[in-house]
Amino acid sequence: MLNIVILAAGQGKRMQSDLPKVLHPIAGKSMLGHVLDSARALRADNVIAVIGHGAEQVQKSFAHETSLQFAIQDPQRGTGHAVQQAEPLLSENQDNDVTLVLYGDVPLVQPETLQRLLASRGNGIAILTEMLDNPTGYGRIVRAARGQVVAIVEHKDATETERHIKEVNTGIVAAPTAKLKTWLAKLTNNNAQGEYYLTDIVGMAVADGLSVNVAHPGAAYETAGVNSRVQQAAVERTWQAELARRQLESGVTLADPARFDQRGSLQCGRDVFIDVGCVFEGRVSLGHGVYIGPHCVLRDVSVGDSSRIEAFSHLQQAVVGAEAQVGPYARLRPGATLGDRVHVGNFVEIKNTRLGEDAKAGHLAYLGDADVGARVNIGAGTITCNYDGVNKHRTVIGDDAFIGSDTQLVAPVNVGRGATLGAGTTLTSDAPEHQLTISRAKQITIPKWKRPVKKT
Repeated sequence: MLNIVILAAGQGKRMQSDLPKVLHPIAGKSMLGHVLDSARALRADNVIAVIGHGAEQVQKSFAHETSLQFAIQDPQRGTGHAVQQAEPLLSENQDNDVTLVLYGDVPLVQPETLQRLLASRGNGIAILTEMLDNPTGYGRIVRAARGQVVAIVEHKDATETERHIKEVNTGIVAAPTAKLKTWLAKLTNNNAQGEYYLTDIVGMAVADGLSVNVAHPGAAYETAGVNSRVQQAAVERTWQAELARRQLESGVTLADPARFDQRGSLQCGRDVFIDVGCVFEGRVSLGHGVYIGPHCVLRDVSVGDSSRIEAFSHLQQAVVGAEAQVGPYARLRPGATLGDRVHVGNFVEIKNTRLGEDAKAGHLAYLGDADVGARVNIGAGTITCNYDGVNKHRTVIGDDAFIGSDTQLVAPVNVGRGATLGAGTTLTSDAPEHQLTISRAKQITIPKWKRPVKKT
């Protein structure tokens, strides 16, 4: 059985924020959320988050995680003390049960690295270590003459010789659960910090004759911790560069990988092009040959093959068919569904509306709560008046209809198949099929009328 304990109780004073540190985002997801993703990838049987500062906020943020348990650490007295708070929740059914300790402010450790760590444990413990040119502040890995790990010494407790050691402890450790419980009970705070160090279990393992093994992260960013806004920004950029690299490796063309932001999952087909300054949030799927112009924002969107999203367009919870064109400066709001070869032009807003194949709304229109048929033309300035101040109402436009410019469709209203609405029409009753419907005042000219003159 695999237990995972995530230490997430720190206040994060240097963040200068009322938000608990582990809830601050990296690539659109909280740091604790990233760590939980890795825990799920390992198929952990039992996941415990040790929380303290802002505990209620953290619990509320992860209330949907029914398999996640919480332990409270108050006050915070070190990493060993934190794991002690989780000890009553650790499952221990067999001798080979293991507990893996992770950190809520070290968000980018990858499941593959953790799998290597677990595999290297043998019958003892395994520590994730790395080599640093400047190890200041880190616990040093102390080895015996034959190279075996015998202890971890924290920086403030290290001798001058030990401080020259380049191999450092990342804090991530895997240990047999039964032994861990025994060791936790033996921890003391006789050190420079007056805290209970989890790293003291290494010496206890050696004393018990258990092996102490190490594994190394696949990339340096995996063990980067976040304690300040500066570090958060650095980790964000590092991770965005990694996400960009993965997209490039999969065949996506990025106009500039340094100006690319993925804040969720982004699935791309072949020959996708993404211009600069684009942001992808939630779940986004782009079909083969899709073009995304500069400075677009896509959130929970699906775009069909060979479609183009032109510059400065914002799409949210929308579906775009194949060979469609959206923008520039278009906005698709939740519930917008565009059929194949639909054209939505500049300054067109669509909400909770379906446009059939080959429909066109070229510019300056609002279509809300509507069903628009195939091959319909929506003229400039057209508005579906869907809201009466209390309730929303739908507009239905049949196939092949032509809606003239500056038309207001006062819902609920139906436009028949093949109907034409003259420019400037305010439609309050249904328009019949294949006929011209016009609603406008009779044009008159007032003779001898003069413009008013400004009074002095």
